[in-house]
Amino acid sequence: MTEHAIRTLLVANRGEIALRVMRTAQSMGIRCIAVYSEADRTAPFVRQADAAVAIGPAAAAESYLKVDRILAAAREHGADAIHPGYGFLSENTALAEQCQAEGIRFIGPPASAIAAMGSKSAAKALIAEAGVPLVPGYHGDDQSLARFRDEAENTGFPMLIKASAGGGGKGMRVVRGMDELEEAIAAAQREASASFGDDHLLMERYLENPRHVEVQVMFDSHGKGLYLFDRDCSVQRRHQKIIEEAPAPGIPEAIRKSMGEAAVRCGEAIGYIGAGTVEFLYEPGGYFYFMEMNTRLQVEHPVTELITGLDLVEWQIRIANGEALPWAQDRLACRGHAMEARVYAEDPDNDFLPVTGRLHHLREPMDLPHVRIDSGVAEGQDITPWYDPMLAKVITWGEDRDTARQRLIDALARYEVMGVTLNTDFVARVLREPDFANGELTTHFIETHAEALRTPEFAPEEQQALSWLAWQQAARSEGVPGPWSMQDSFRLGGPRQQRCELRIGDQDSTLGYEMINARRARLQADGDSPALTLSWQPADHGALTVQLNGRRVRLAWASHGEKLGLFAGNTSWTALVNHPEEQVQDADSDAHLTAPMHGRVIAVNCAEGDTVEPGKSLVVMEAMKMEHSLKAPAKGRVVALHCAEGDSVGAGQVLVDFEAEEDA
Repeated sequence: MTEHAIRTLLVANRGEIALRVMRTAQSMGIRCIAVYSEADRTAPFVRQADAAVAIGPAAAAESYLKVDRILAAAREHGADAIHPGYGFLSENTALAEQCQAEGIRFIGPPASAIAAMGSKSAAKALIAEAGVPLVPGYHGDDQSLARFRDEAENTGFPMLIKASAGGGGKGMRVVRGMDELEEAIAAAQREASASFGDDHLLMERYLENPRHVEVQVMFDSHGKGLYLFDRDCSVQRRHQKIIEEAPAPGIPEAIRKSMGEAAVRCGEAIGYIGAGTVEFLYEPGGYFYFMEMNTRLQVEHPVTELITGLDLVEWQIRIANGEALPWAQDRLACRGHAMEARVYAEDPDNDFLPVTGRLHHLREPMDLPHVRIDSGVAEGQDITPWYDPMLAKVITWGEDRDTARQRLIDALARYEVMGVTLNTDFVARVLREPDFANGELTTHFIETHAEALRTPEFAPEEQQALSWLAWQQAARSEGVPGPWSMQDSFRLGGPRQQRCELRIGDQDSTLGYEMINARRARLQADGDSPALTLSWQPADHGALTVQLNGRRVRLAWASHGEKLGLFAGNTSWTALVNHPEEQVQDADSDAHLTAPMHGRVIAVNCAEGDTVEPGKSLVVMEAMKMEHSLKAPAKGRVVALHCAEGDSVGAGQVLVDFEAEEDA
């Protein structure tokens, strides 16, 4: 043990990882300090902390990356340790060195270990000496074009050129022939210099269909190192992971053991302390090659926690307190299978472009068995463009891989957000893809299956039907009990079929519907679409289980203003539903004409005091590119006008006070 255990921990990060670290630390009796930018002033991790310090404006370069401000906050609150999480300063040697100089424990490896793995070229030279397999290539200091040409001849094509100083796909180019080499080198150098301030490149043979397999390692300060099994992180977009699982499927046990032992040798070669991850490229046939070592906690560490029963953050803190690892390698056991999906605010249909907005509605599947949610957001929070768009992680455990996979699909179907676009629908498509279900994984999985992954879960007419049903149920729940709330098609005069207008995305449509009974309806979309019959039953949390085209679908919804957020299966969308007949019913029932939907007044055809005939158009509204006329329900007098041409009005807003003649 060290002189004393950690009493106050500053978490130098934000979002879900800051919350996750605080919860473990606080359960150990440790006081936690948050640091936050102006954009995160009201974020959940700030509220979770025992104390919080503002460290600058929204831009990370002016807040979360300011080592001096982080250390000043630590001194202000007497922190005896700093946990950097992942990203930001987690692999920053300056922070690790200054913590050591000021007597503050850095929850991570020594600065020397971070530096050793900070350069991909230097790291690979070091790892080769430790007997860890490397992809054939060139990692030297001579960066001349002539040397690159010579080494390309030796390495062969296809070949990968990448920045030595960074990751995330920046400064990376695939070269398939000598005629592409010079242009690719120039482009990679420009991008590496802009992203990392270092244009140093390395080259290695490009593996066409590898898997990304990584090993979790843990070292104490007494020289003992262990591997805590492996993870597969092959499913990626733009070289960034979206699904991770542990253990990696389909790897022979002898290869798995060799990979784990190689990972421990990597840590031993640099005097590692704490939690780290060694990443390998794995090829069919059992060949694996060192890629890089991440000298920090990984985003995907929860899947390792679920199969080992260990809390990795707890052991990071214990190791920083000087404790020794108590297990022998052969006493560690892997139990079951775990999967993790990263929940991003991004649009998969628009090249995974990050999106911003406000979380008007948020419901996370917290109460499902064997499901863990590591979240960093709360309802009402703004998702800004300043930081990584990952909002949360959904992690599931099962006795076997397919059980964990099915649980993850089910959990994602219950992750509800209105206000920003999420990737959950896309992730669920990946999970359902037969090749993924069979464990046939590569780092090119998304590109290989691009066409299949574009297939939506619901056809347009099915989305229309589900949107109508959510609107109908929401309207029913808000109505006053009485004959107008009866869920059937009985009507005095007029057709049994009624109509409503929908907008989903930028597509407008008209839908005819007929209630067969209280839980069954027949719908007919405009155009030549066939009629649909759907039925429903109540489900959990106010949702419905819907029978639609021979399948069962869980349907939930939320309202924000005039919009409905729909959550059906693993898909979500926003809809506007207007019902022209609502205004007639309102007019018949009282002395006010109200707006039946949100829209704009485009004409006022009356004045206060006018006597009008029944059916006279008093006000014309426009909504969803359609016009709606509010008509006099009987002969009578316009008592008051509450709108003017050009006004924007909300659903239910009173537009005209009307007084019918006594004998009308």
